[in-house]
Amino acid sequence: MKVKIVASLCAALISSAVFAQVSVTEPWVRATVPQQKATGAFMQITSPVDAKLVEVRSPAAKVVEVHEMVMEKDVMKMRAIPGLDLPAGKAVELKPGGYHVMLINLNAQVKEGDMVPLTVVVEGKDGKRESVEINAPVRPLNSAAGGMQMNKMH
Repeated sequence: MKVKIVASLCAALISSAVFAQVSVTEPWVRATVPQQKATGAFMQITSPVDAKLVEVRSPAAKVVEVHEMVMEKDVMKMRAIPGLDLPAGKAVELKPGGYHVMLINLNAQVKEGDMVPLTVVVEGKDGKRESVEINAPVRPLNSAAGGMQMNKMH
């Protein structure tokens, strides 16, 4: 009996340790013009185990949502999604024109050179959540990285 309990505990600890290594790389936020109330945040997220991006928070905006861009009847549309799958070991890119994070009802203008704090929340298949705190640099308004201007979408 003791052997099974110890083995189960070790397995749980190993599983948790692996999940605790979610990485967020190349984060950035697009600058805004005065009076603009929304912008996009972009990054690459890699989880060593199958997981899901379930939430992003930031004190820079009243509302933060994970969005996707989809083509519907020759019209590109953006919509919030409840989560984004993160396949084990594969970098998932959040980029202009694809999956991305929307910062809505900004508290202030986001200017090039600023840093925007973001909390990225990832959930494992077991329902356990991990939060990754990052500071995303603000890039110029015309930073494209292959996509549309987010400020024209809202």
